[in-house]
Amino acid sequence: MGNTKNARHHVVIGSGVAGSQAAETLRDRDPDARVTILTLSSLLFYNRYDLPKVFRGHRDWREFLAFPAEYYKDHRIEVRRCSRVAGVDGPRRTITLEHKEEIRFDTLLVASGGRGYMPEELVEFRPLMHPFASYTEAVTAASVVPDRGHVIMLGGDMIGLDLARTLIDTRHRVTLVAGAQTFWPHEVADDERPALIAALEKMGVEVVESADAGGIASIEQGAKGLSARRVLFKDGTELYGDVVMPFFGLSPSVEFMLGSGTDIERGLLVNPALRTTGEGIYAAGDVCQIWSDAEKRYRFFYGWKNVRAMGDLAARNITGGDDPWVPVQDEKLHIDDQGKLQSPFWEYE
Repeated sequence: MGNTKNARHHVVIGSGVAGSQAAETLRDRDPDARVTILTLSSLLFYNRYDLPKVFRGHRDWREFLAFPAEYYKDHRIEVRRCSRVAGVDGPRRTITLEHKEEIRFDTLLVASGGRGYMPEELVEFRPLMHPFASYTEAVTAASVVPDRGHVIMLGGDMIGLDLARTLIDTRHRVTLVAGAQTFWPHEVADDERPALIAALEKMGVEVVESADAGGIASIEQGAKGLSARRVLFKDGTELYGDVVMPFFGLSPSVEFMLGSGTDIERGLLVNPALRTTGEGIYAAGDVCQIWSDAEKRYRFFYGWKNVRAMGDLAARNITGGDDPWVPVQDEKLHIDDQGKLQSPFWEYE
C-alpha cells in the first residue's frame, strides 16, 4: 500500500447499484487510492429491487443489506451516511455538504439516482400518499395496509408494477389508475397499450384509465369507518382504498450539480465514456443521459443490469480506461406465453 497522504481521492455521490459497483471497481483498480461514498441514506447499500418483500413479512433492515458493514472496512471504502451534498465546484474540485464542510476530490462520480416524480397537479395531495422509494418508506407503507387490503396505485411505472405482482401474490387487491407514466420507462406505442393493459388485468390488477374519468380531482382522507383513502375523479367517479401509492417514474437528482460546470438537461449529460463536461467528473445510473451515436441524442438507460454496468464502466474509465457504453439488457416490454406482462427491468441478481 502506498502513501495514503498523497493518494488520489475518488469520491462517489450515491450508494445505490451504480455507486456501490463503482466503489468496488475503483478499489480493485486503484489499490492505493482513497475511495469515499457520500450518501443521503442512513443504511449501507441495499437492493431497492428487494423492497416488495416487506409485504411478505420481511421487515428487518439487515436482510436487505447487500454487504455486511465489515465489507467496507476490509475494502477501505469510507461510507459517509446521512450526508447531503449542497453543491459541487468543478474547477476547484470540491464538494460542499449541507453543514458547510468541504471535501476535496481528484475524481468524482455522480451516481445520485433519482427520486419519485410527482405530477404538479397532485403535489398538494402528497401527504396522503405513501411513496415506496426507500426501506423506511416501504416498511411504513406495508404497516398501514391490512391483510388482503386494497392498494390504489397511481401511474404504474415498472417499479410499481413489480410491487403489484407481489401484492397480488400476497392476496392484496390492487387498483391501478393508469396514465401517461404507466409502463415507464418502457416506450409503449398507442396500438400496443390495450394488449399490455389486458395483460395487467390477467395478472389480477384492476385498471382504471385516469383520462377516461377526466383525471384525478382530489385525494382525501376516508370517512370514519370507511376505507382510509378516497380518490375522486373529475367525472364524479370515486375509488376507496387503504393506501394510495404514487409510481410516476423518476426525476434525476441533479440539483446540487447546478453551477458545477457540468452540462445538464434532465440529467447530467455524459459522453459514451460517461464523462461529463466537467474535468474529472463522471456520472452513472439513473442520474445521467448518455450520448447515443446511433440515435443522435442524449438518452437514459434504465434497469438494474444497465445501472450496475454503468458504475463499473465509469470506475474503469476513471482509472485509465476509455471504453464506450454498451447496453447490457433488452428494453422491450412483452407478454409471455401465459398472457402475463414481463419486463427485463424486473430481472436482477
